[in-house]
Order: sequence, then structure tokens, then C-alpha cells
Amino acid sequence: MGNCIPSSPTKSTAEISPLDLAVKPPAAVVVSSPSSAAASQTHLLPAQPQQQLPIAPPKETTATTTATSTVTVKLYGPSNSLTTSYLRFALLHKRVNLRFVPSSSDQKPTIQIGSEKTSGSQDVLLRYIEEKFPEPRLMIWKFNLEGFDEATPPVVKAIWLQHRSVTWHVERMLRWSEDLAARGGRRAVDPSVGTPKMEIRKFARSYTQLQEVMLEHAQMEERILFPVLESVDRGMCKSATAEHGRELPLINGIKEYIKSISVMDSGICSEEFFSLASRFKSLQVMCKSHFEEEEKELLPMVEAAEMGKEKQKKLMNQGLEVMRGTHTNGFDFLLQGLTPQEAMQYLDLLMNFADPDLVSSFMSQRDIVD
Repeated sequence: MGNCIPSSPTKSTAEISPLDLAVKPPAAVVVSSPSSAAASQTHLLPAQPQQQLPIAPPKETTATTTATSTVTVKLYGPSNSLTTSYLRFALLHKRVNLRFVPSSSDQKPTIQIGSEKTSGSQDVLLRYIEEKFPEPRLMIWKFNLEGFDEATPPVVKAIWLQHRSVTWHVERMLRWSEDLAARGGRRAVDPSVGTPKMEIRKFARSYTQLQEVMLEHAQMEERILFPVLESVDRGMCKSATAEHGRELPLINGIKEYIKSISVMDSGICSEEFFSLASRFKSLQVMCKSHFEEEEKELLPMVEAAEMGKEKQKKLMNQGLEVMRGTHTNGFDFLLQGLTPQEAMQYLDLLMNFADPDLVSSFMSQRDIVD
């Protein structure tokens, strides 16, 4: 999930976490909803922070990136426990040396640091982790995404966080392609990136993950979210649906262009990489405009639709079912695009509003054994 220390020119793009890019919470944008007979209401939607990434080729990283702390933390608990998986993600954000020790299903999760062992509920252990490892903070703005409140439907919060992750990953791929162009396809300074051919393969794999997230996210909106809004105001989602149609050729075209570069026998010229970077720039602009439109025009209307709690939970679960691939094969990738606080908020949404069996299929199957 990336580093959580100040950015450095020696760090590769994938090692720069969103926390490095946006330490302070973004300001909220006030969006007015249609006034009712009683009174007009105002909905707050979070504004995207200005994020800048270093120009450097990324190494392939996962949530188990090498720890920066010399402290070894042992996590005991059932391997199929949601609480165990939740605490595992929290500890990985703290970038400690984490060792998981499977235990019987009736044993409560336990954290051991040196000779000190602590057991308890999920919240108790999360607070213990925060006390022992203050940075980066995980519980800041907990259950209080900027511009949202308890009345905001969980699916709206989840969609906004998915937008954040996609935005960060598109920016990362853009900077990576620009760096490839500047080097003319020559070997990166970082030896772990490998040869130019190896780097292109890593680039392609990373984009494949991003493509799956974007396509499943669009499918989720079209199959689950838009029909709900169309049922209360026909034609409301026409513009957003059209945007999805315009983005698809560009998303698929980038994949084919990367594939054509990867099969080149001779040295790859800067021209191909500049063309690739140009395509990512177009994708970045398109995503930014599309997400802003949805967040200002559509997402507030989900709350205005006045769905009951059970309907909201059903909508959340239906959305997760459509995005099953993202939440199984690419779960770490999705969370990598979020700040530590946002990632934990996303996990909170899953733990509190989604079907436990469904969430278990996402989280408890992660490889957390040392």
C-alpha cells in the first residue's frame, strides 16, 4: 500500500503512497440539492486534493511492501476471521515487520510486541495499534469522510473512495509513461525495475489491474446505481452513461497500444512512449471530468432518493457483487490508491454494511501468513 514517509526523489512511483501526496484533508465543495417544500438542503461532496507524483519508474509493490520499522509485530487469530484480516491491513499501513500466527477459530485476535500481548475487540486492538505506532494515523476522520455524514448512503461513500483510487492510479501510470518517454525506453536507474522489456511487462500488468477496476466500477454504476436514480427521475443518468461509452474505446485502446509496444523486437523509440503518455493524459482529463460530474450531480441524488437502511445495504452488496474481481484479484491494488485513513474507511464500509460472507470472500482469503 505504499510508503507513508515524506516523498523522496529516490522513491519509485509505486512506493509513493497517497498519504505522501495529500496529508491534509481536502476542502468540501458545497452542492445544493433541489429544494423541498419544507426547506432547501445542502450536500457536501469532497474536493479532490492537488496530487503530484515524482517522475520515477515504479517497482511492483503490494500491501506487504518491505517495512520501514525494525519492530516485529505478531498477529494471532483465526485465518478466516474478518477481524484478523482487518487488523492485518491496519498493521501493514504502519509498515512494521508483521508475522501472522494462525490460531483456532475460538481464539480472539491477539497482538504481541516483544513480550507484551494484548487481546480484545477489533476497536480495542485498533486503538492499541494507533497508540503503539502513531504514524500514519488510521482513525483520523473515521466514519467521517470529508463532506459526508452518517446519513450518506454507504454506496455513495464507496463510490467516492473508488474514484479516489482510480484517480491516483491513472496519475501514477501517466507519470510512469512520461518517465519512460524521457528515458527513450532505456533502462531505469533503479535496478529492481529490470531491463526495458521487463519494465514494460510490469507496466502492462499494472495497467491491466487498473483497467479491471475501471471497467467493473463503470459496470457497477450502470447496473446498480443508475437504475435506482432513473426510477425516480428518468433521464438523470443519460450524460454519465454516455461518458462511460466514450471512455471505453480509450481504456481498451491503451491496453492494445501497450501490447504493441511490448512485442517490439528492436529498441523502443521515445515517440511510442510520448504517444502512450498522451493517451494517459487524455484518460486522466476524462476521468477527472467524469468523476466530478458524478460527485456533483448524481451522488447527492442517491441520498435524496430517501432509501431505507435495508435498501442501502442491498445496493451496497449488489455493487460489490458486480465488482467481485476488483475485490478479490485486485483488492490490494484498489486500497493502494487510497491514503491509510481512506483505506481503513473503505474497510469499515465493507465490515459494517456489506454481507459478512461476501466480505469474507474478499478479505479472509488474503495471504497473510508469514
